[in-house]
Amino acid sequence: MKIIKIDIKKINLIIDQTINILNSGGLVVFPSDTVYGLLCDATNEQAVKKLIEFKNRPVGKPISVFSNFELINQLVKISNQQLTILKQILPGPFTIILPSKHKVSKLLESEIGTLGIRIPMYRYIEVLVNKFKKPITATSANLAGQSPHYSTESLLKALTEKQKQLIALIVDVGKLPRNKPSTIVDLSQPEVNILRQGDINFLNKSKTFLSKTSEETKNIAKQIFKDVETGPTPSLRNKPLIFIIEGEMGVGKTVFVKGIAEQLGINNIISPTFVIYYEYGNFYHFDLYNIENSEEFRHLGLEKILKTGNILCFEWGEKAGEIINMLKEKGNIVYVKMQYVNEKEREIIIKN
Repeated sequence: MKIIKIDIKKINLIIDQTINILNSGGLVVFPSDTVYGLLCDATNEQAVKKLIEFKNRPVGKPISVFSNFELINQLVKISNQQLTILKQILPGPFTIILPSKHKVSKLLESEIGTLGIRIPMYRYIEVLVNKFKKPITATSANLAGQSPHYSTESLLKALTEKQKQLIALIVDVGKLPRNKPSTIVDLSQPEVNILRQGDINFLNKSKTFLSKTSEETKNIAKQIFKDVETGPTPSLRNKPLIFIIEGEMGVGKTVFVKGIAEQLGINNIISPTFVIYYEYGNFYHFDLYNIENSEEFRHLGLEKILKTGNILCFEWGEKAGEIINMLKEKGNIVYVKMQYVNEKEREIIIKN
């Protein structure tokens, strides 16, 4: 068993090493948007058997796979309407259940022939799947029935020597934020069925916007803020208003925050890269990128900030899992997911 700590400068080398092991039928522990996962080539029957042995998982219990939109039509039966819905919520913390086309090991499918698909908003998984060009198992790296792991240290403490011998590689990115496991949505039947609820509600209505410039992104943010505040139940009447903004590096999260701030007459917003947040009167701008563990959240004093009339914007909202329940309880949340359409165009999806 080899352990590699992720170094952004060497990420291509790490991805290549991971792919070599997957191609040889090996198991890899790898970080994700939720917990540390256990990866293998989902089309390799022997590798899947090894994974099931590691997890001590009952036969017949399905295991989802990481995919991308290029692969999804090859793996499952999906209508154009369903695909349109998925493109509104994915990438994101959802597992979507659909009828399988049986291109993966049958050990991963349910007894009725369905397969769970994950397209997470997590750059390393995205690069890995795109480069591997095949589905990869998306199960958590823990024994069946036990708690998932948010650090490799806790994982290694829980493993027997036999289990350690089954793992070829551990890719260590440090402590992951304590996000809930993904929301599981069964779309294999006429009625949508939520099998497990994660941090984000699949059934929330969403709006999608396209932006080609920073100015357009700001204007979209201003309009969203006005819509929230002039709706049937304006959000600042009885609770703070909270924007949870997700998206990879450079997609325009800070620009979106600046748009909200400008609507409030605040024009001196700078990104709080080296501190966790900046305060501008009743407007708070958070950047969770460097948050590594739950202790750091405890030092923020959020309880004092979550007051009626305050507005909080959280960049890198993917890392808010540790505090999401408190934010839901004490505030009105607007989820903002930003993603690249192409080099010049961004898609902004709003849920509230």
